Amino acid sequence: MNIKSILKVSKNAMALKLLMAVFAFLTVTIIGPVVFQGSDLCLAADKIPMSFADLVKKASPSVVHVSMEKTTQITNQYSSPFGSNDPFNEFFNRFYGDQDNQGNQGNQRQQKVQGVGTGFIIDKEGYILTNNHVVEGADKIKVTLSDKKEYTAKVIGLDSKTDLALIKIDGAKDLVPLALGDSDKLEVGDWVVAIGNPFGLDNTVTAGIVSAKYRRQLGTASYEDYIQTDAAINQGNSGGPLMNTDGEVIGINSNILSQTGGSVGIGFAIPSNMAKGLLPQLKKGKVVRGYMGVSIQNITSDLKDKLGLKDTKGALVSDVTEGGAADKAGIEPEDIIIAFDGKDIKDRDELRLTVSATTVGKNVKVDVLRKGEKKTFDLKVAELQDTEETETSSKSLNRGTNNTNQLGLKVGEITPERASQYNLTEKSGVIILQVENNSPAEEAGLAAGMIIVEIDREKITDVNQFNKKIKGYKTGDTILFKVKTEGSALYLTLKVEK
Repeated sequence: MNIKSILKVSKNAMALKLLMAVFAFLTVTIIGPVVFQGSDLCLAADKIPMSFADLVKKASPSVVHVSMEKTTQITNQYSSPFGSNDPFNEFFNRFYGDQDNQGNQGNQRQQKVQGVGTGFIIDKEGYILTNNHVVEGADKIKVTLSDKKEYTAKVIGLDSKTDLALIKIDGAKDLVPLALGDSDKLEVGDWVVAIGNPFGLDNTVTAGIVSAKYRRQLGTASYEDYIQTDAAINQGNSGGPLMNTDGEVIGINSNILSQTGGSVGIGFAIPSNMAKGLLPQLKKGKVVRGYMGVSIQNITSDLKDKLGLKDTKGALVSDVTEGGAADKAGIEPEDIIIAFDGKDIKDRDELRLTVSATTVGKNVKVDVLRKGEKKTFDLKVAELQDTEETETSSKSLNRGTNNTNQLGLKVGEITPERASQYNLTEKSGVIILQVENNSPAEEAGLAAGMIIVEIDREKITDVNQFNKKIKGYKTGDTILFKVKTEGSALYLTLKVEK
């Protein structure tokens, strides 16, 4: 075959590919949805956006650049070029390491720290929604609109537990607010658009899909119910809107999962419905949450078997606060809460979110399973108060102890010394003094400082009773412990090994 023949074949092949591409386009845009043969999958043409340009044009004027400045205290330290073992380190730190830039002696000095983020206008009065971590502790907050006009903003309300903040600017005219949509209607796979100021690049637009919903236990906030998206979110996007194709805000971009600090396609947004529920309180400057006065936990497979349950749905009540709302209603430890105010409860986190979002003072119905029987209680929702948490020490004292090598833990009586050491309020029970590494006790989640109050529903008051109870178990048995730690009760299961 000569060169002319090869070129002719090549041109024909290219023409064929072009013809096939045109045919495919016409099939989607004119003929209708594409159906994948041999399956029920159907991709409707009107669900595939050709462009987000119109949405961005309408939304961009509502997205603002938020910059802040705050003062922090830092400690000056001399760093030797010869490493930490330099014998002159102590000398230089004492005489030079604690001086500020002006040569003033002192252990600490003040330093101005600047930060940037994003926000969006929610009404014509100048209210702007953003993240708590963008503006918390700020001495000055500056908001720059899309037309480059700058305004000084003031904090109206902060909520670190959800990472939401409400700020306000005055004097701005013709503000275009964004509408908060219904995040509950969002489906995994839906298109979403993020607008923000990553790395200071104003009004950057990225698009993607909803990767997942109800992401919890990420450790970034106390109350988490995140929308996960693969729309690129980077530093500076925090507080910006995550929008659906109707131009409604269905999430407030909050954080990312990344080892580099850049987007790897795993970003998280606070659901718009959570923000809508808190907005009235943020405008008043204080967020008040519902509280029922129980310690709750998820039901593991081992707990399900030990408690004789059919499944792991619901939230297990491990303790009830004396005189609290749940106590007054008649709820008891070992009750399984399966519904709260008409909403089914799947697990502990769902109950926490549901109760916290309930209006304080509201009378609600609480459905529980008690020994397999369904019961309903009337409960008046109380107000959640901020409480101080105490740290649990891992040190131990040796008087009145017992080694239980079979389980891998050392226990002891609650003496006045131990009560002081571990900040205990309990008068009876057995304290765990030590847990061996890689032992059944460690696998079960038992730790030093915990108080064992029950073993398989039998109250434990001292070490002798503990020993008698433990001797009755053999290899392969599962033990149900009820322990108290940091003021809360918890059920744990331990499997006995050889």
